[in-house]
Formats: sequence, C-alpha cells, structure tokens
Amino acid sequence: MLLRLLLVIFAVVTPARAEEVVAGLSQKQIAISTNFDGSEILIFGAVKREAAIARDSQLGVIVTVAGPAQELTVRRKEKWSAIWINRDSLEVRSAPSFYAVATTAPFDTLLTDESDLVYLVSVDRAIHAGMASEGVDDQNNFIDALIRIREANDLYQSNEGTVTLTGDTLFNTSIKLPANLVGGSYNVRFLLTREGRVISQYETVIFVNKVGLERFLYALAHEKPTLYGLMSLAIAIAAGWGASAVFRYIRA
Repeated sequence: MLLRLLLVIFAVVTPARAEEVVAGLSQKQIAISTNFDGSEILIFGAVKREAAIARDSQLGVIVTVAGPAQELTVRRKEKWSAIWINRDSLEVRSAPSFYAVATTAPFDTLLTDESDLVYLVSVDRAIHAGMASEGVDDQNNFIDALIRIREANDLYQSNEGTVTLTGDTLFNTSIKLPANLVGGSYNVRFLLTREGRVISQYETVIFVNKVGLERFLYALAHEKPTLYGLMSLAIAIAAGWGASAVFRYIRA
C-alpha cells in the first residue's frame, strides 16, 4: 500500500516531458565489400509535443554518429640530429574510430560547455573522456593533433548548420561515411536543446559489417593469424615466381 502511494505521488510531482525527439535512419545496416567506396545515410525525425507550449527560445537539434571505440597512443616526434624520434606520448583508452556531429546552428549557440561536459557531444570532449596518461602537460596539443589527422581522413566531421529544421517540428540531415570505416556498431544520438540545455535525447544503432572476400580475410587474419601469414607468404612467393617467369619469357 505504501509503495503504491509513493508511486502515485511520484507520478503527480514529476512533470511530463514537453518536447521529445523521435527519429529514424534511411538504412540501419551497411555492408563493406572489396569495392566499398563510402556511403551516405539520411537522418530524419520530428519533435513530439504533448501539448502546445510557449516557444520563447530557439529549438536546436544535434545529431552525432560515433563508431566503435579504439585504444590508441598519440606520439610526438622530435628531430634529433638527422633523424626523427618519438618523444612524449598520450594514451587514449577509447577514442571513437569515426565521429560526426551535425547541427542546426553553430555548436556553441546550441549547447553550453557544462552540458557538453555532461553529455560528451563534441569531438574533443568525447576523446578527453577516454584519456589515460598522467603527467602530460600539454594534453590538448595531442588531442588537437589526433582530431586534425582524422579530420583529414574524413573520420571526424563537424557539420554545423547542416540539419534542416522545418517549423520547429521536422528535421533532416545526411552524414557521409568514408570508405575506411571500421566494422561494428555505430551509435547515433539525437539531442534537442533549448537555451544551451539538452531537453530530450534519443539513441539508435547502425551496424557496419564486412561481407564477401573482405569479411573472409578479416576473420582469417584475426581468428587464424598463423594460417593467414602462411597464405600471405605463399601468395607473395607465387607472385614473385610468376613475375620472374614473365620477365624470362620476355627476354627470351
């Protein structure tokens, strides 16, 4: 009886969410084959409202797509005499292999730094959360270098103003996925914001899988590395012998 009473009181004092995001994807599975050269997913959704509300502030939409996390080491090279050597390094426990952010407006106008710290939306916040090294004074320089390198390979994307919001209700955007994707689950987040705060969040998943010869070679290399190495060696020997035979035939 007491438990029921508490549940009733909780239902009364807890306000219903005024705005809620509902969203979808054009495809939820992507196949990587030997001729895969990238893909593009269409993302769309709507804002569900329980009743008409006063809109005294601008509604913002942020969409993020995060690939499987990777553990990596970022190293700084310095020139010593005539050669370059590795000096300081930064260990990152879980950097996303792919990360894209799309927004309806400039990022800083949609989300405060405090909210970004809580929800880890921006690229640098997501990476900072996975850092492990201690005693590195200029960690931001390492993070900036990692982001710069992956941006050059289209693995990290910041697409401000690419989400189209119609009538504060319907929104859509598209995210380009490069050819060098890592297989696994890609987490897609939708965030509604007002006055720099997140008022609703929704998540779904895209599955990226290797198929055909690509999948066979990947599985062989990871599950049976010895056999994969012997097969690679045999192919290299056969290719070398074949090239030598062709060369002798041409000279004859």
